[in-house]
Amino acid sequence: MKFPVAVSGFRKLVLFSIDLLGVRSSASFQMILLGAQRIRKNYGDEAVLDGVTFDIRPGDRISLVGPNGSGKTTLMRIIAGQEEADAGDLEIHRSVHIGFLEQQPDFPADRTLWEQAEMAMGDLITLQEEALSVAEEMAHDEDERERARLAARYDHLQQELSRRDGYNIRHKIERVLCGLGFASAAFERPIGALSGGEQNRLMLAGLLLSEPNLMLLDEPSNHLDIEATEWLEDFLLDSSAAMLLVSHDRRFLDKVADRTLELLNGTVDDYAGNYTAYRKQKSERLLVQQRTYEKQQTEIAKTEEFIRRHSYGQKHAQAEDRRKKLARIERVELPRTIEMPSMVFPPASRSGDIVLRSERLAKSYGDLKLFEDVSIQIERGERWGLIGPNGCGKTTLLRCLLGQLESDEGGVHLGTGVEIGYFDQQLAELADDTLAVDAIRPPRREMFEQQRRDLLARFGLTGDVALRQVGVLSGGQRCRAALARLSAAEANFLVLDEPTNHLDLWARDGLEEALERFDGTVLFVSHDRYFVDRVADHLLVIEPGRIRVIEGGYQSYKSLRQRELEEEKRAAESAALAKAAKSSGSQSGADGNESKRKRKFPYRKLEEIEADIFTEEERLEQLHEELSNGETYRDGDRAKRVAGEIEDCKATLEQLYAHWEEATELNW
Repeated sequence: MKFPVAVSGFRKLVLFSIDLLGVRSSASFQMILLGAQRIRKNYGDEAVLDGVTFDIRPGDRISLVGPNGSGKTTLMRIIAGQEEADAGDLEIHRSVHIGFLEQQPDFPADRTLWEQAEMAMGDLITLQEEALSVAEEMAHDEDERERARLAARYDHLQQELSRRDGYNIRHKIERVLCGLGFASAAFERPIGALSGGEQNRLMLAGLLLSEPNLMLLDEPSNHLDIEATEWLEDFLLDSSAAMLLVSHDRRFLDKVADRTLELLNGTVDDYAGNYTAYRKQKSERLLVQQRTYEKQQTEIAKTEEFIRRHSYGQKHAQAEDRRKKLARIERVELPRTIEMPSMVFPPASRSGDIVLRSERLAKSYGDLKLFEDVSIQIERGERWGLIGPNGCGKTTLLRCLLGQLESDEGGVHLGTGVEIGYFDQQLAELADDTLAVDAIRPPRREMFEQQRRDLLARFGLTGDVALRQVGVLSGGQRCRAALARLSAAEANFLVLDEPTNHLDLWARDGLEEALERFDGTVLFVSHDRYFVDRVADHLLVIEPGRIRVIEGGYQSYKSLRQRELEEEKRAAESAALAKAAKSSGSQSGADGNESKRKRKFPYRKLEEIEADIFTEEERLEQLHEELSNGETYRDGDRAKRVAGEIEDCKATLEQLYAHWEEATELNW
């Protein structure tokens, strides 16, 4: 029998407090946007949600984490009203406007990208039109009372438009579309001409533009490149909306979330802070829970042994008393653990010192030039990451390096004894009509069924999953099977195209550990910054108009880009100030009446001041990151200290900027 989920508004909570002088009452509004109580959902005999309870308050940015198949999307769909729970209460405040990010796009093919984005702001456009209509009525209505009513309505509409920035609709749409990676030239393209990934990005754009006060975001960074993901992080941090996030991007969760719900075995546990804070607290809780569980089990075993030995002897009464106490004891349950799959790649056979070398590689499609002059050398044991924006040709470059696709110019040379193992992001090497246990069988090598089942288990595919056809497996299961097949190939050069797609957080950890232990060579494409940072020791970065090699991971590249941008900014400012100073000096010389102003600061070289500015800016960024950490906020003294240091750092920077401006003008 199904029970409908109750949906109702919340009332204000009136709190009464007593002080030493007498009784006083104070009304305090503690709004809860959404409250879920004991939500249950079954599929057949399996309970996916088994008593989920939590609440969402204004400004909450909550990440919902759990292994694949734990029910995260189901819970999202119930909150959005797209599925009905079997039991429980879902209370939603009457002021809540929920925005839910769909997983499957459904747009009219002939509507343009811009028209679809504009539709998401339909209520603002309606307000604009109503304001114009009311203004026209005011201009023509001669009845004084009616004009007063219209004026009041017009003032209200103007206030609402001002509050919601309703006169900058075009700017808002351009900001969101460009931020999510759409070029201005694509704004008038029909939706039917967009790729599946582009249509998914358009759905996300529509949700952001509709400005709900509660956002349900299920894998929002899917189909986004690194630049668009970082833009989305900043957009969400600037938003005042509450949000519930499901994502497998650990950097995204660390940047955006300030609270974490772990969904496991049908229930949720609540943790303060972002994903990293959750991992730390989870580890601490598990340690305490495990000790408590083991201590109780020891006591139970001792009691049961006492009862067994003395049930019929002189201590029969004591044994009976202990039996009754044992029956009433509240049993401590085993800790909630999520196992990381113990993925493994076998030891690599030795190849030549140079594994792959490319010389002046180039590839174009018609007038579109994807890349040119790619010359790299990958040596044995190195781990290279290939990153760049969507559509820049990362997979094409990978296939050219592997010889699967012919380049327009240049050549590729493989080293001696190189055995390539390739992971295709489309998982095309797995036939849908083949059992998983057979799909991973390596060519030209004997591998018994039990060995293959053991290998699948190491990649997290256990039990009867190994005997299912590949076509019925989930995306995450297919990805794990493809990785197991790669392991069975025993290659010494692993080439991976988006290997973390469809993997949950724990499987990504397992893959990273396996690649860190692997003693062969690795080349991979990924948008997962955490994965790139942990695995890569070299980066091949595709940027507009160039390809560059970076030693280190993503943070090394990001720090380099930040320094370059700051240097470009300082150079532009320096040039502008020098030009102004020169112009001013020329004018002074012509007039013969003005002289250089006196120094306020002691003489220092520009380079020295710029170095100090750069050091202080880096320190300020680190302090801001520390202040945004959930651990800092839980320690009041620490938060105050960091806030004070930020103010001191800002004051120092102001002095340095002023010194730099003076030195630019007077150091001639």
